[in-house]
Amino acid sequence: MHLLAQDLVNGILAGGILAVVALGFSLVWGIMNIINLAHGAYIMLGAYVTYQLFASFHVDPFLSLPVSFVVLFALGYLIQRYIINWVARAPVLTTFLLTFGLSLLLVNIALLIWTGDTRGVTPPYSGTNFTLAGITIPWVKLYTLGAALAITAAMQIWLTRSKTGRAIRATSMDIGAAQLTGVRVTQIYAIVYGLGAGLAGVAGTLVSLSYSLNPTMGQPFLIKAFVVCVLGGLGSVEGALVGGLTYGIVEAFASQIDFTIGSQHVSGTGLQDAVALIVLLIVLIVRPTGIMGRATA
Repeated sequence: MHLLAQDLVNGILAGGILAVVALGFSLVWGIMNIINLAHGAYIMLGAYVTYQLFASFHVDPFLSLPVSFVVLFALGYLIQRYIINWVARAPVLTTFLLTFGLSLLLVNIALLIWTGDTRGVTPPYSGTNFTLAGITIPWVKLYTLGAALAITAAMQIWLTRSKTGRAIRATSMDIGAAQLTGVRVTQIYAIVYGLGAGLAGVAGTLVSLSYSLNPTMGQPFLIKAFVVCVLGGLGSVEGALVGGLTYGIVEAFASQIDFTIGSQHVSGTGLQDAVALIVLLIVLIVRPTGIMGRATA
């Protein structure tokens, strides 16, 4: 029972990070119908922004969150306005290939600047933990979960209560009707893509506290973002949160799987992704739009 409780806590702590990792990806895919393969590269850049601030100026990683967001938002906004906007109405495959090319470009730029050496962000509280009812909780992961929940809550409030947020939601529901009410869709798309990149940068900051940094570090998180989005439902803040927590908990419990087939030993750490994908298939069979996704007529 104690082991199950520890796995549940570990899953929730990991799921909070995954929710932020997937949030920007979900907004871009759900609203713009773009599967953004550059998302992992934006996460990587956000992590390196945090690393550079920490290494050069000793800025606490959590204090660098706004900087990561602003830098990546500006980059994403400009990329959408001057590159992606030209193919916004092209077939999905075109934007698929374009964002893949952008990802390769950004990764290679990172290689030129930071080389392929592994780096890390290690604030004073890194590696410390506390015990509650026999459950070990790392402080850095608890802080990260708190930041992740605050970010998702802030995004939900902004999308539902601000003028721009309501315009984004209107565009996602019916682009034609939104245009008739005076919404500038081109501008909204640039803001959405900028938000996606900015949130990826924030995710990169949170990820940098628990994972080592290298220019290709974003690719595994791109795959996880895809799974979390499909699990939770596209274009939904709540969906990203529910999907992230679900994925994190499933992954944590899957790590405890341990059995032997003949002379071959199988450990749970090698099955985490496979088990998560099986859960994804089950969810899609039961609810094709995802856990929090909107049903379409």
